[in-house]
Amino acid sequence: MNKKLKTKKKGNDTKEEILNDYRVGWLSRFASLLGRKEVLRGRAKFGIFGDGKEVAQLAMAKTFKKGDWRSGYYRDQTFMFSINACTVKQFFAQLYADANLKREPHSFGRQMNSHFSTPLLDHDGDWLDQTKLCNSSSDLSPTGGQMARLLGLAFASKLYKNSRDLKKWKQSRKFSNNGTEVAFGTIGNASTSEGVFWETINAAGVLQVPMVLSIWDDGYGISVPNEYQTTKGDISELLKGFKSEKDLKGFNLIKVEGHDYEKLVSSYQKAVEETRRSHVPSIVHVIEMTQPQGHSTSGSHERYKSKKRLQFEKDFDCLKRMRSWIEEKDIASKIELDKIEKEAEKTVKNASEEAWNEFISPMDHEREEALKLMLQSVSETNDPSLKKIFDGLSRLEIPLRRTTQSSLQQFLYVLRTYDKSMSEDLRSYLDQYKLKNQDIYSSHLLSGDVSNDSSSKFIRPEYDESCEKIDGRQIIQRFFEQTLGSDPRVFILGEDVGKLGGVNLEFEGLYEKFGESRITDTGIREATILGQGIGCALRGLKPIVDIQYLDYLIYALQGLSDDVATLRYRTGGQQAAPLIVRTKGHRLEGIWHTGSPIGMLLGSVRGMHLCVPRNSVQAAGMYKTLLESKDPAIVIEVLNAYRIKEVCPQNLGSYSLALGEVEILRSGEHVTVVTYGANVKIALEASNVLLGLGIHIEVIDVQTLLPFDYNEDIKKSIIKTNSVVFFDEDVPGGASAFMMQQVLEKQGAYDYLDSPPRTLSAKEHRSAYGSDGDYFSKPNMEDLINIILEIMNERFPENF
Repeated sequence: MNKKLKTKKKGNDTKEEILNDYRVGWLSRFASLLGRKEVLRGRAKFGIFGDGKEVAQLAMAKTFKKGDWRSGYYRDQTFMFSINACTVKQFFAQLYADANLKREPHSFGRQMNSHFSTPLLDHDGDWLDQTKLCNSSSDLSPTGGQMARLLGLAFASKLYKNSRDLKKWKQSRKFSNNGTEVAFGTIGNASTSEGVFWETINAAGVLQVPMVLSIWDDGYGISVPNEYQTTKGDISELLKGFKSEKDLKGFNLIKVEGHDYEKLVSSYQKAVEETRRSHVPSIVHVIEMTQPQGHSTSGSHERYKSKKRLQFEKDFDCLKRMRSWIEEKDIASKIELDKIEKEAEKTVKNASEEAWNEFISPMDHEREEALKLMLQSVSETNDPSLKKIFDGLSRLEIPLRRTTQSSLQQFLYVLRTYDKSMSEDLRSYLDQYKLKNQDIYSSHLLSGDVSNDSSSKFIRPEYDESCEKIDGRQIIQRFFEQTLGSDPRVFILGEDVGKLGGVNLEFEGLYEKFGESRITDTGIREATILGQGIGCALRGLKPIVDIQYLDYLIYALQGLSDDVATLRYRTGGQQAAPLIVRTKGHRLEGIWHTGSPIGMLLGSVRGMHLCVPRNSVQAAGMYKTLLESKDPAIVIEVLNAYRIKEVCPQNLGSYSLALGEVEILRSGEHVTVVTYGANVKIALEASNVLLGLGIHIEVIDVQTLLPFDYNEDIKKSIIKTNSVVFFDEDVPGGASAFMMQQVLEKQGAYDYLDSPPRTLSAKEHRSAYGSDGDYFSKPNMEDLINIILEIMNERFPENF
């Protein structure tokens, strides 16, 4: 795989290597051709393939070593075949959406074809030895989405190479060989228009990390040609400013035709050797690529390509050009090459049929089981409606699980008019079938390692007379000082966290004590700050990604939602990126610092924990839990609490908090108030005023929104008070609606209410500037008191 190619045929090894590349190239091509046919014949829903990109990927694969990483996109099947990280049979299993991890190990049937990954975790969720593997991070479809993570994978090599603390960590040998690993990225030419592409390129040039990026350039972005995509119509022209010059470090930049096997091999060898040795990143712009079948199965390229361009597609087909080169060099005869192509085509056909039969066989068996149960009722009732459902299911050519379950459900609808005994076995089978399908299609969202079942392992904060009262930001600082000193995997990166010590001084003095590799300043580029965290978390580290304010988290939302939150799910539990995103916000000043878009996050980051501490002592306990967890998380601290004095626990750094447990801060029997974060202080102040009016409210801090109240303590409170207010500073219908749904619907607390449930939230707009702007834009203490008085008047009009 990593032998150097000589320009002349010298010995069998060189010939075998070339012909093996040719064989793999045609395996990939026939997989693309047959894959499209499988979609058109109805065996698969959609197809997107790497035809036309084969030869460049063969060349790239020659430089890929065990321990290296790939962060690519959905055209890289040839590369994956070449490094033996995917078989043709697995390729078709994914095309058919086979939800069996052994047969489809890349995404458990959850991603469309050509979305690849390799296992990083064993069955117990522990890390495999990455230095012995060809590693591929899990692909995602959003164009450019792979770029931020690519930066992080390369940055991890830099940390493993330069961090003295990591060198002392024995487990580091499972993740790196002294930082010599290269992160290989791929992207289509049109996707270089995305902002995250340019953010990544700039950051990689600044950081000088071992990243080799290939740009597959076939001249189009679906139907839109380069002149509409890129200034000057050529991405290399734009990238010239990033090229290294004398004492100015930047990129190695190489431009090469995608149909020239010999030049491609030498280009990749040159680029990767230099990057691996010096950590200078490289870009290989591969031009004149083709798309023999167009962009995907959703359309025909004959609709938008000229006759001249379509002829170019044929004349410059990379595999045909490679064949001509082999014949010109007298490496192999026409007969040999014909034989290779015929055998490759046969191999692909056999692999696809095996994959299809293995995919359909268990579902066919499930259908037969259902039909056996249905047959008895059809015979006994002679009901034409039942027979119609039975016949419809039995005649299906492709018995998908959805059809079997739907048919069973419809069958039972009709059976409702008959004796219940007739449907018992069928209903029992359907219930089990639903559970089975729930596991197949909805498992692995989280690891489950912080559920309430394990709450006994959590240690509470401890206090004694020696505990001092200090600023909240100092508690955060002391916690991270202890953590950095005890765990070499942990590092913090973000804007102004280093020399400044954070804009709120919550990291004061840590840069001087632990150095740049542990407290890392970054540019203003939230998407790739997150990307650095994702890549490093994939490689066994524990990054704390600091996003300066909650409003700025929106810049990184695409990566959080599409990549981090879905990673464990879309790999069937085989990959995870347990990073922690730390931010702060809520009641600040001005439109751009007062956002509390919690509802937006709740709808975007399922697959992460979402923690909303009310103070710094609580936040430190959450961080302790999360650093020992296998799942990613977001922690939103209350910024204006940093200058409020808190008693620092004597066991700071040791105590932890059970996620998903609420805390009852004030007991009462009249109204339950459910809130979190900055609003907790307001709720407690309101409770003091209400006490003077003879009203006792129960104030509950939910502490975490994801997970939410595992023990259903809010329901227990409502059973006592028979009324509830969900208090939040998101927009109306945001997090307050989520909390209401969880409590009233999921926990079933609706039946215990004597008055309609209330929500109290912010206005629909951002906060106006200044103290008055905050008061009239966000919910305040008087707003809460007035709602509670309304509830009391409804329930006890004679007293209130």
